[in-house]
Amino acid sequence: MTNRKEDSALIAVMKREADRMISRPFYYMVCLMLPLFSILFMGTIFNNGQMDDIPIAVVDLNNTSLSRELIRNVDAVPTFKVACKLSDQAEARLQTQEKKIYGYLVIPENYDDRVNDDKKVSVCFYYHYALLSVGGEVLSGFQKVLEPLVLGPVYEEALELGMYENEAESFLMPADQKYFLLFNPDLNYAIYLSNPFYVVFFQILILITSLYILGIELKQGTAKQWLATAKGNIYIAILGKYLPYTVIYWIISLFSNYVMFYLFKIPHSCSLTSLNITFLFLIVATQCLSIFVYSLFPVMGIIISVASMLGSLGATLSGLTFPVPQMYKAVQMLSWILPVRHFTLIYMNLVYGNSGYRYSWENYLFLAACLLLPLLTAGKLKRAIEDYKKFEKYE
Repeated sequence: MTNRKEDSALIAVMKREADRMISRPFYYMVCLMLPLFSILFMGTIFNNGQMDDIPIAVVDLNNTSLSRELIRNVDAVPTFKVACKLSDQAEARLQTQEKKIYGYLVIPENYDDRVNDDKKVSVCFYYHYALLSVGGEVLSGFQKVLEPLVLGPVYEEALELGMYENEAESFLMPADQKYFLLFNPDLNYAIYLSNPFYVVFFQILILITSLYILGIELKQGTAKQWLATAKGNIYIAILGKYLPYTVIYWIISLFSNYVMFYLFKIPHSCSLTSLNITFLFLIVATQCLSIFVYSLFPVMGIIISVASMLGSLGATLSGLTFPVPQMYKAVQMLSWILPVRHFTLIYMNLVYGNSGYRYSWENYLFLAACLLLPLLTAGKLKRAIEDYKKFEKYE
């Protein structure tokens, strides 16, 4: 008899939440429109595969045929696009700071004279490194185009001294470098950025939505009605409220995996079933974290700010923009409380190597442990629902 009452209460809460979802445009936006738009956006933003035509400038203080030849060599690199030629380093620095360009090359006044006289000459380049990906590409491009300029005179001098070409080459490059790029041989940005960036944005939506659907109940004074629909059982109330969103977000994750890995042809070493199950872990863990955080201090205005902070930290602490092992120890420990960090580690293991669950069991265990978080604070949330007046002064 008790089980039937709980089942009917659960279904009643789910029907109530479904009615609220249908009656409010906000839910359409955060549950359908934004996730679907983000799939399209993240899947096409890196459609070129690599960064091409990054705008740079050249400060040509020499203005001779030799310096113009160097500029043509720079412009021939696919990474670069010489957007402008300047005569003032201060102007080039200002445009770099304003991100109109992402680097500039300075050719000194006596460049051709010193090159023709076999004297040492310095060709300097500067680049914007606040954006690590762009800065890394610009640095690599400058090094590639200037390497022959550095080694050329030494090579010519070695030949003049009577060395054979192969001897001069072995002298300049004693080690034969060979690169074997695993998993992403074309260095295609779409392969290792599109889907992880989508996941970061997706978990922010889940986090904010999960907090909002709780906060709006208390703010609008409908929380007691919600609890009464669950027959006073806070666990049934939570389960019935969040289960529809879990199903919707999981369906969207299934669709996103199909789009990313089949339509956009991102290579993967694992089956989509493993990724789909991991996505379900992420969705539920993020929802449980939201319930836990809101139950600690159920005030709508403050908690949305906390959600935004946690969501934005996920982009950094997941390891997508900067390697977590290179962060401070305290920050590394902080990264372990965010579900998206564990999802990223599992994702890398499955997609790039599919090395097996023995390398990811700790991450799965953490995501599963998040299910316990609402149990710790459900009683506090119920008391907040029953006596919300004392929190209203913070709203």
